[in-house]
Amino acid sequence: MSDNKTATQRTTIVCTTIKDVRSEIDKLKKSGKKIGFVPTMGALHAGHLSLIQHAREKSDAVVVSIFVNPTQFGPNEDYDSYPRQVESDIKDCEQEGVSIVFVPDRGEVYDEKNYLNITVEELNNHMCGGSRPGFFEGILLIVNKLFNIIKPDVAVFGQKDIQQVQIIRQMVHEFNHDIEILCASIVRANDGLALSSRNMYLDENERVIAPSLYRALHYIESQVMSGVDTPKLLLDHQKSELEAKGLEIDYLNVFDKKTLQPVPVLSKGSEYIIAGAVYLGETRLIDNILIEL
Repeated sequence: MSDNKTATQRTTIVCTTIKDVRSEIDKLKKSGKKIGFVPTMGALHAGHLSLIQHAREKSDAVVVSIFVNPTQFGPNEDYDSYPRQVESDIKDCEQEGVSIVFVPDRGEVYDEKNYLNITVEELNNHMCGGSRPGFFEGILLIVNKLFNIIKPDVAVFGQKDIQQVQIIRQMVHEFNHDIEILCASIVRANDGLALSSRNMYLDENERVIAPSLYRALHYIESQVMSGVDTPKLLLDHQKSELEAKGLEIDYLNVFDKKTLQPVPVLSKGSEYIIAGAVYLGETRLIDNILIEL
């Protein structure tokens, strides 16, 4: 639904308060614009830009939020050191024809003390939720807030964070948000590495090794699509291969796409996620491939 104007002809409005961003969005809605929304934590790369482009195709005006959300970081995780480059992020948004960039500070989004929270059951028992307690509760808290602030018609998330996508879809369903959730494909470097803001943590040698996770997932996919329906030995072998290259395994498994539970025996007509997370040095890498048998 993108119009014919080029990105460079557009004017991007930057808002730092909830009041201002709501006011600007109201103007767009009153003029009949369909609102697309891309929530980010900044440090934008080509993967984020592809989400923005996808949102532009599905809407008339795109809103991008840039906010490093503290509630999804554990006590020993990289909240303080997470890459922040707001000025260049805003320039990227301008180039992509984004209508509004919402850049709130922590105090604008959260009170000093919060009395309410969101809990997740079962859907966060495995994958990233299995090793990051409170992670998805923090994500749902901020996404729910942003949905209530922006009130978009469509919101675009990346497949790289497929567990997040599926849990947010469930939240939209259970909380009756009138928002269409779109999942955009993973953007990869030429060697297969899924693009991520955290890739900048990798040193030169680690960057060479990093695509090994994708290659392992791709190999598992090829074997499953060739008829392997009990993937345990296949998974164990790939774990050993990755560990031999110096990667520490968080998880590597085949999960049901809807329930996000590990599946020991695969069946025809079902959808699965082949997913893994590894540590390479201090950097955590995640990736996945979606399949339907």
